[in-house]
Amino acid sequence: MAKAPDAARVKTRLSPLLGADEARELSTCFLRDMTQMLAGVARVAPADGYIAFAPAGSEASFAPIVAPGTGTVLADGAIDAPAGVIGFGRCLLQAARGLFARGYGAVGLLNSDSPNLPPALILEAVRLLAHPGDRAVLGPASDGGYYLLALKEPHAALFADIDWSTAHVAAQTRAAAQRLGLALVEIAPWYDVDDPTSLAQLVRDCHESSDAAPATAAWLQRRDIARRLAQMDRASTMTEHSTTAHR
Repeated sequence: MAKAPDAARVKTRLSPLLGADEARELSTCFLRDMTQMLAGVARVAPADGYIAFAPAGSEASFAPIVAPGTGTVLADGAIDAPAGVIGFGRCLLQAARGLFARGYGAVGLLNSDSPNLPPALILEAVRLLAHPGDRAVLGPASDGGYYLLALKEPHAALFADIDWSTAHVAAQTRAAAQRLGLALVEIAPWYDVDDPTSLAQLVRDCHESSDAAPATAAWLQRRDIARRLAQMDRASTMTEHSTTAHR
């Protein structure tokens, strides 16, 4: 699931640490690393990588960024959907329907904010979906959302009445699956990067191993993000101390 890498549309919660152009560059690195990871998965498992993109007409902007062989499917939310399926839920449902319509037996909806996501987690989801019977696979995110929701049928109810972009998304999705009587299997949690705290986690992880997200790791080093995060943290601490002293 990805927005076109437009400086005004991506990674806005990383401002003012990152300028708009830097946010676009980082988003581009995330997409490159994640699609390369999916291409690696496709070499050992029956899986194809796609960009579920928005806005309409922007698919050409992804071509120089993503791994060769990555497909595209529109996910701008401009579909008819059941009541309660709103906002990002429409985009997710549109992507799922679009890929099922192409003949796939299962569809995994993956975020674009986890550049160092271990491919073993995707391979586990593929294995779980290969078992007979309807089920969903949930990859919960550390912020209360999810980084992956994989389905064998496009169950619209899983996207209805969800408080998107909150810490309730995964819990509400679990409850929706329970109401449907749909088996929901969970794989290990991971994190997505959308604020300075999660970016700092990514910097630490990439310092320990740059192999998982090479484009992202190189960009973080080139832009000296570790030092800039430390400066921001020191400035925030000084402001807090100053505020306390004036009380």
